[in-house]
Amino acid sequence: MNKYIIYGIIAMTIGQAAIWFQTNGQFLWSTWKKYPMLVSLMGWPISYILIYGTKWFYEGLGGLIWPGRLIGFACGMLVFGFLAHYLMHEAVTIKTLVTIGLALLIVIIQIFIK
Repeated sequence: MNKYIIYGIIAMTIGQAAIWFQTNGQFLWSTWKKYPMLVSLMGWPISYILIYGTKWFYEGLGGLIWPGRLIGFACGMLVFGFLAHYLMHEAVTIKTLVTIGLALLIVIIQIFIK
């Protein structure tokens, strides 16, 4: 695994966490629920992070876009599952565990199988 894939994973994880807070913060903080237009302004820095994550995946994966998209999706699944459980106290069901396991499997397949 090269440095660009690692940079891509870091950027996608940060971006997906920011998206989680942007869309679900309304359930945690009344201010975010009251001012959705202000919260939506978080969109441009999030997009910037995700654009760079995509760029780094492209460079690290030999000019392919599908593997980076799938790894980014898996990062989102893992971040969402963790934050939903940790901050929203949602139970981790068998269905959720299987989905998270499949997300991890997607990352492994895309990075390690040529």
